[in-house]
Amino acid sequence: MLKYPFLINLVMGIVGKIELQKLNKASKNPRKAQEKTLRTMLEISKGTVYGREHHFAEILDCKTDTELYARYQQYVHKQDYEKLRPYVNRAKEGAPDILFPGHPVMYATTSGTTAEPKWIPITRHYLKRIYGKMTRLWIYNFIRQRQMVFAGSVVIIVGKAVEGRALDGTVFGSVSGLTRKDVPGFIKKHYAFSSIVYDIPDYNARYYAIMRLSIEQDVTMLVTANPSTIVEMQHNAIEYFDKYVEDIENGTLNKDLNIPEYIREELEKDLKPNPKRAAELRRLKEEYYTPLPRHYWPNLQVLSTWKCGNTKVYLDKFKGSFADDICHMEIGYFSSECRFGFVMDDYSVNTVLFPHFHYYEFVAEEDLENPNPRFYQLYELEEGKRYSPIVTTYAGLYRYDVSDLIEVGPKYMGTPTIHMVQKVNGIVNITGEKLQENQFMTSVQKAEEELKMPTKFSIAFADVEKSTYHFYFEFADQMTSQADAEKFAAVVDAELKKMNIEYEAKRDSLRLKTPITHRLRHNAFDKFKQASIADGTGRDGQFKVNLLLQDEKRHQKFKQLAMDAKEAVGKAIDEIEKKAAVHKKKIRK
Repeated sequence: MLKYPFLINLVMGIVGKIELQKLNKASKNPRKAQEKTLRTMLEISKGTVYGREHHFAEILDCKTDTELYARYQQYVHKQDYEKLRPYVNRAKEGAPDILFPGHPVMYATTSGTTAEPKWIPITRHYLKRIYGKMTRLWIYNFIRQRQMVFAGSVVIIVGKAVEGRALDGTVFGSVSGLTRKDVPGFIKKHYAFSSIVYDIPDYNARYYAIMRLSIEQDVTMLVTANPSTIVEMQHNAIEYFDKYVEDIENGTLNKDLNIPEYIREELEKDLKPNPKRAAELRRLKEEYYTPLPRHYWPNLQVLSTWKCGNTKVYLDKFKGSFADDICHMEIGYFSSECRFGFVMDDYSVNTVLFPHFHYYEFVAEEDLENPNPRFYQLYELEEGKRYSPIVTTYAGLYRYDVSDLIEVGPKYMGTPTIHMVQKVNGIVNITGEKLQENQFMTSVQKAEEELKMPTKFSIAFADVEKSTYHFYFEFADQMTSQADAEKFAAVVDAELKKMNIEYEAKRDSLRLKTPITHRLRHNAFDKFKQASIADGTGRDGQFKVNLLLQDEKRHQKFKQLAMDAKEAVGKAIDEIEKKAAVHKKKIRK
């Protein structure tokens, strides 16, 4: 029987209510909160390199919020990471006071528009006063939903807290991983396993270790941003269930797993034979054949994952795996660059924003291609409309374009809520990889150079249902075999891994499957263009198409332009006959 978690509920209830009161106060008047937040950010950083170059002191001279925002837009233009990279590089080399006073305490790494990852600086102020306070409220919000959420063990799947160090010694890694380590000790005691498990480089071994250590315990809370992780956990459980039971019975960790010895020693030191739990799991296997989380974690109170955008397809893949009465919370809209907020209840997917922690601006969906768009303030958003957010943070991101498309939901107090719809500007995202069009184009070019196989046209489509990409190539040599086309695709895949660290992680963890290769017929692009103009989806003279898409209507057209095996064999025979005819003519001559 679960024991009521009195201490956690008491302490987190006190600190959580304080943060909730602050959020509610700010949310009642977002206009006032946003002006105060921006002024505070600019005041803190006005003496930095970036602040001096962009006239922060002059911006602060403005008397009204309208003047403040207009001057901020005048001196600081909307920007992507590449415009900030030179400043970050100086900070990485040890220079102080570049984007904010002092030095960052860490960098959160994520994929960028070039081969080099983005290094998102994290300040002590941001980590402790912003991220830390949001985390306390986030934990308290779980307790509000389910009083017994900390009555058992807690499983939180995050990234590696420390992956390496910059030139000046500052660590880089996952901010969620660092936050997991930074929670109060009385909550850490409920963790199902040590964070060292995330250091296991082999993904299959890592999933095995996570599930073997978790399935032995009575888990009451399971958190992982991407629901595709849940799918992989279940696949691992189905394949290795009997191995788990054997390990649990003997107090061991499968010796066949590729786990570095120092990690194995750390994980094994607390393992003890548990024949009682092993017997329970064997009974579940006999009764259900393929036990599900609802069977081996019957007391699970809260499951928290993303539920918006294209992640919904993964929800269907584990539908029925958990008890019907659990609280399945949308984890909220966030990224490595900014934790915008989180969802306050289990029946909504709309993220409650924190107007006292970040400064937000928005560009309307219909204005995204406009070089001089109108920038909307938080309080100006209209429910049901879609926008792309631009954020300013305490961690040195100024008017940063996150390249997302969000939709506005009902207000929380007086502040609009939002939820993620999809990526924009040539970025496709199935399971967190954020693959970009220019990365695909560059990878194709490298494959052409390496294999001496020129293409006339190439395009890729995301397939969310199958969790993979379809690569379509029209080779200059129409006799290119399917086997050679797949070799070409393998090089493209490998180059994408080099260019995009998150694509590599998702491919290695099998959350992204091996790309599916298709050969296109001769003049495929022209045929696609003609078909698009004919059905009214394209205009002659203005016709263009992104080479990386998540668009099933266009995908269907390219499926029809792909060669099947019979057609390929026919083309090969035709080519052989043509060559034979030419050879005969030469002999006659």
